[in-house]
Amino acid sequence: MDRRNFVKSSLAAAGATLLAGHSSLASSTPDDRQSSSGAQSIPGAISASEIDAARFPDDFLWGMASAAYQVEGAWNIDGKGESNWDRFSHTVGKIKGGATGDVACDQYHRYKEDIAILKRLYQKSYRFSISWARIQPAGTGSANQKGIDHYSRLVDTILEAGIRPFCTLYHWDLPQALEDRGGWPNRDLASYYAEYAGILAKHLGDRLTVWAPFNMPWTFTYYGYGIGVFPPQRTGFDLFLKAAHTVNLAQGQAFRAIKAASSKATVGSAYGAAPAYPKTNSEADIAATARYNAMNNLYFLNTAMRGEYPKAFVGEPPYAAMGYRPGDDKIMKVPLDWIGFHYYTRRVVSAAISTCVSGPSGHFGTETEGEGGASARDPLTQIHVEMPTEGPLTEAGLEIWPHGMYDLVTQISREYNNPIIEISENGCCYLDSPDDSGRVPDQRRISFHQQYLAELARAIRDGARVRAYHAWSLVDNFEWADGYSQRYGLTYVDFRTQKRTIKDSGLWYGRVAASNRLNA
Repeated sequence: MDRRNFVKSSLAAAGATLLAGHSSLASSTPDDRQSSSGAQSIPGAISASEIDAARFPDDFLWGMASAAYQVEGAWNIDGKGESNWDRFSHTVGKIKGGATGDVACDQYHRYKEDIAILKRLYQKSYRFSISWARIQPAGTGSANQKGIDHYSRLVDTILEAGIRPFCTLYHWDLPQALEDRGGWPNRDLASYYAEYAGILAKHLGDRLTVWAPFNMPWTFTYYGYGIGVFPPQRTGFDLFLKAAHTVNLAQGQAFRAIKAASSKATVGSAYGAAPAYPKTNSEADIAATARYNAMNNLYFLNTAMRGEYPKAFVGEPPYAAMGYRPGDDKIMKVPLDWIGFHYYTRRVVSAAISTCVSGPSGHFGTETEGEGGASARDPLTQIHVEMPTEGPLTEAGLEIWPHGMYDLVTQISREYNNPIIEISENGCCYLDSPDDSGRVPDQRRISFHQQYLAELARAIRDGARVRAYHAWSLVDNFEWADGYSQRYGLTYVDFRTQKRTIKDSGLWYGRVAASNRLNA
């Protein structure tokens, strides 16, 4: 996930080494959007009447999401190899509170309990991820049968509950052995990854039909190899570009490997997306916003759908720095069966002219700038990005801006020929805990989902082909560098005992799933 506090601390950690097509959103300023969203006293708020009137199709898929490293635990049993996040969390000072994912929510052993919660709440889709190191401990070679067997049992349990399994193949946990070979900047990882994808499709593809190769690929390439706040903490513009290009190649190769192994497979995506709006109506800010959208929202989608990089740079893409080769466009281009994306909050963008020299030791970045100022920019994108606070904030410091959901869905629908869309993640952090009666009253989370979902219902009413929504997350879990200090779950987890308690928001969400109405 993309958290305000994490981004700010990330940029601070980067220090002096690095700072951190057409966009339909680029023609409106934040003030323009406020009025168009029908906001009342709180900017971006949705009225009670809109929430009451919202309806979803009878066949709409309500779901929840999780990720292997965040929930599974069992980090070194049944033949699982070490991952990059195992190594990172075991390094002193990397994770808040000295936390690790060694146990997390122990879903490796408790998955039946968690699937039972999904069934109780009338869920129809469960988005989970698979640990590559559990399947191929060294990242290559023969499959670990115990790992295959675990996920086979998980898929069977999901199907027995009447729920659709939705598999993300890679949610940031790379086998450490492959990181030792250079990680994602190493082009060879594209073929290694395709082999891994083929193994999964061969063993699970008879029952599992919905596949997303990567979760938020921009995030793990940029944070891991650009500004160095994710493992492996490497920093360099060229490293980021190479890593991103390898992932784009891997996305195409995995698509073909999955399809070759399973005739039932549908392959889509799980991209992170933040709607971007120009700070002013100036031509320069509008153009900068389009570049932000191309870099942060479309960089991995456009390569799949059209076989080319979007117009993220001032001038031609830096092909040499990417490691781009003739014919790569044909490898990257694949006809995604559907498009998935996460939405949490928005960005406000302005133009910035930088005199920095890009390169391994130069300044660059396409996220929020912290204290860098408008001139501390990469000369290839020339954008300055802010995370606004006009609307109310969650306890992770992210602005609540429901109208961005409508903008993202309608923009992608318009620009990519009205594809099938799945919301692969949406959620909020609030630290509500059980009261004396054992209940977890978290009305703010209910309000958050009501407002975002009302905007999603409006997009569907206006013609968008949205078939699913996955709340983040099924359970409170390990939140990456924030450890266990943030809670996004619709189910409360006592990490001392692993006791699960469905929050009020989870019970409400179950009623929504049963009725297709937000005032359930």
